[in-house]
Amino acid sequence: MKKSEVKQRAEEIGVEPGKMTKAELVRAIQEAEGNPPSFGNNDGNCPYTDCCWWDDCIKEYRKTH
Repeated sequence: MKKSEVKQRAEEIGVEPGKMTKAELVRAIQEAEGNPPSFGNNDGNCPYTDCCWWDDCIKEYRKTH
């Protein structure tokens, strides 16, 4: 998902994007939705395979590990 799409989704649920990175923004969305802010921790073994962040989460994990 493109950062502009993430920003739009954030605004729709009341999260102010400000100057957050994409990863920070996704985590803020996760928290606002009542989920753990786990974006970027997916090493391929995450049980939430239907999560809309799945592919980006794996990419973020690979960038940081």
